[in-house]
Amino acid sequence: MQVVEIKGSGDSLLDPSIAVVDADGMKKEIRLDLVDRMPEIGEYLIIHAGFAINCLDTENAEKSLQLLREMATGIEEEAGGEFT
Repeated sequence: MQVVEIKGSGDSLLDPSIAVVDADGMKKEIRLDLVDRMPEIGEYLIIHAGFAINCLDTENAEKSLQLLREMATGIEEEAGGEFT
């Protein structure tokens, strides 16, 4: 998911770092306690169970997203369009 905003200072449990992320118009708040590095606006995060676990730059994220879309299209075509 792409980072659109960063909230909190991350200095204490009362003010944790949170990223507001977006994927195709769906926005969520994600905790940044476990991420490998702090993301910048516009970068992408791999998320598990509400926590960011890995930060990707835009170029790598877009390549990965394209591959996932191609795989999904291939699966859909193989199944005869049953997943739409």
